[in-house]
Amino acid sequence: MRISGWLTFGAVVLGLAAVSYDEAQAQRSPPYYASISASRARMRTGPGRNYPAIWLYVREDLPIRVVDIYGDWRKIEDPDGTQGWMQVNLLSDTRTAMVVGATVEMRAAARENARINWRAQAGVVGRISKCGRGWCWFDVRGRGGYVEQTRLWGVDPGEDVP
Repeated sequence: MRISGWLTFGAVVLGLAAVSYDEAQAQRSPPYYASISASRARMRTGPGRNYPAIWLYVREDLPIRVVDIYGDWRKIEDPDGTQGWMQVNLLSDTRTAMVVGATVEMRAAARENARINWRAQAGVVGRISKCGRGWCWFDVRGRGGYVEQTRLWGVDPGEDVP
């Protein structure tokens, strides 16, 4: 009897945690940036599994922009401008960005004349934080540095990200 009670309690707690995450996602109003959390995620033509898949993403942490919400579905835009629908459970609030244009210099401080830690080519995806005054801390699998916001897709110019 004790074991089944604990299992029931655990299931209720896990269920409440899942509801809280979905509610937090539902309360945000678009547009906003997020990322793909699944290693395989299908984009569909409409908000439901009965709509055909138009794209299969196999790049976890790819930044996306949520432009509309319909129930548990999010209409997203990828860095190439392709739009479609994806289930909310395939997405994460983790902020990531992609290098656009030419190779960027990842600097030790948020200044143009700061020492260069690393360089990242166009298309490289990393996690962002500490965005302010036109710079973001950009971390690519443990190798980080400050990058100008205008060189990243996944953050708006002038946006502050904690």
